[in-house]
Amino acid sequence: CIMNHYTFEDLYVGMKESFTVEITEEMQRSFTNMSGDVNPMHLDKNECLIVGYKGCLVYGMCTASFYSTLVGVYLPGEKCLFHRCEVEWPAPVYIGDTLTVTGTVKEVDSQFRRIVIKAEMRNQDKVKVSRAKLTVGVRE
Repeated sequence: CIMNHYTFEDLYVGMKESFTVEITEEMQRSFTNMSGDVNPMHLDKNECLIVGYKGCLVYGMCTASFYSTLVGVYLPGEKCLFHRCEVEWPAPVYIGDTLTVTGTVKEVDSQFRRIVIKAEMRNQDKVKVSRAKLTVGVRE
């Protein structure tokens, strides 16, 4: 992916960036190893089927890591200082899903060189699987 180099002066309310990512088994394995979270809802398909899911749930924090990609690579990109992430997961994500991650600038604070981004992730069926409010500083 190509990193954006927006300056604070480039940013405006309504500005939008997005990208897509396919969730792979390798991502799930890597996150399990990194986090140490061995909850069966992420690892045992039979356990998930019993409670009504169609397969193992992808870690919410794994998907939330793509908000870091959104601000660190796309909006604003290189000059990002990620301060805050308030995230919710209204629907599950499964291995094999393709997520579209979108962020829209909602506030621009020139006093503190900070922006607030309304972000969301939708799967290949257009179902919103995550939403977030991201607060980002922008270096000079």
